[in-house]
Amino acid sequence: MSEPDSRVHEHLGRLVRQVQADARVPAVSVALHRADRPLWTCTVGETGTDSPLTPDTQFRIGSVTKTFTAVLTLQCRDDGLLDLDDPVGRHLDLPAHGELTVRRLLSHTAGLQREPFGDVWDSLRAPDADQLVAELVRAERVLPTGRRFHYSNLGMAVLGQLVARLRGESWAQALTERILTPLGLTDTTVTPRPTAATGFLVDAYSDEAHPEPPTDFGAVGPAAQLWSTATDMARWAAFLADPVALDPAGAVLAPATLDEMRWPVTTTEETLWGAGFGLGLILIPQGERVMHVGHDGAMPGFLAGVYGRRGGDGTAGAMGAAVLGSSGTAAELFDLTHRLLAAAVERDPADIAPWRPGAPAPAALRGMLGRWWGEGSEYVFSWQDGSLRARGVGDPAGRPPAIFAPLPDQPDVFRTASGREVGELLRLSRDEAGTVVRMHWATYRFTRHQETFDRYDFRAGR
Repeated sequence: MSEPDSRVHEHLGRLVRQVQADARVPAVSVALHRADRPLWTCTVGETGTDSPLTPDTQFRIGSVTKTFTAVLTLQCRDDGLLDLDDPVGRHLDLPAHGELTVRRLLSHTAGLQREPFGDVWDSLRAPDADQLVAELVRAERVLPTGRRFHYSNLGMAVLGQLVARLRGESWAQALTERILTPLGLTDTTVTPRPTAATGFLVDAYSDEAHPEPPTDFGAVGPAAQLWSTATDMARWAAFLADPVALDPAGAVLAPATLDEMRWPVTTTEETLWGAGFGLGLILIPQGERVMHVGHDGAMPGFLAGVYGRRGGDGTAGAMGAAVLGSSGTAAELFDLTHRLLAAAVERDPADIAPWRPGAPAPAALRGMLGRWWGEGSEYVFSWQDGSLRARGVGDPAGRPPAIFAPLPDQPDVFRTASGREVGELLRLSRDEAGTVVRMHWATYRFTRHQETFDRYDFRAGR
């Protein structure tokens, strides 16, 4: 049984207050979104301005901006404006690096250098769109394309230019019209409001907190420009994890497209597989079949962690957390996002939905349900929640089953819609009486009894 709300919230709030004190962060704003509970928020500290710190206080979210640019790019793909394997130069007139594909830029595997040409972090002057494109001839390909993960703000900036070109409007206009307004993210803006928090660098050896200078990232804005609140970002994280709950009509992005974005393209380190990168999204495993999906952000004076939680017992629908802080060095803030999500599930797991009887399996399939053998291993085929499913007898409890979708023009042929052998066909073979006597799944033969590949039946002894 989960704890009463007040005790859960006190525990979560204590985690926040401890990190704010230990990491010496002038202001921290946190929100936890989940479909089955009211929104929870917590603020600790002061904004550094005349405005009080509230859940509506804006912070800079830095590279969390990249997740929005990635969604805008996938929207273009879904609308038929590009293919992910198109060279970006097919759609943009670039003086160099036009052969890099959209997919490689989204996953940071293009090998492009991290920042635009020049010492932008010394001058704090970002290029405009014309300068960004013109100076691509001076930007290096620091690694062979596809060799490994190499983070690139420049690559994401190029994708922002791509979105603007294909939509015939600015990146900011596309962002507002196609994501922020439909999802109700009204406190997420390109420029800060007057009540936004001030970002600080906290001295390592004293309690002095010195304000960082404000910066406008210009044409590199699609990589790191946005300002937002913890409330908006927890909602955004929940969307990335469970889009159907927040966008049931798929007006912003089809759920299948977000599935595609969340699939790992690469790991971020060779020897420590602690994180992966999909199409614009960071993927951080959290134990058995639990994944946190989102992004971290860092800009002068600000850090942010924005992640949704998927999978695992007790995880609620539309579950996302955001931690925003006004210190550029308090790395503990990044871990806090994951700790809050885990603690919320542990202390207040989602309610268990009761099982209820459902409709029977179609008559043509009832006789084939039960145990089958393939490749020497045993599987159980069943009819649940209106679909044909299969599980290996020895599969761990948390592994999802294979789910099959019928082909409308072939009654005994199914496509594997999810799980093991996704995409492959399942074909049923019947005898003269109409009984299913064998199946072929991904071309492997399945029979009612264990057989060798040359059809030796152990039960029959022949």
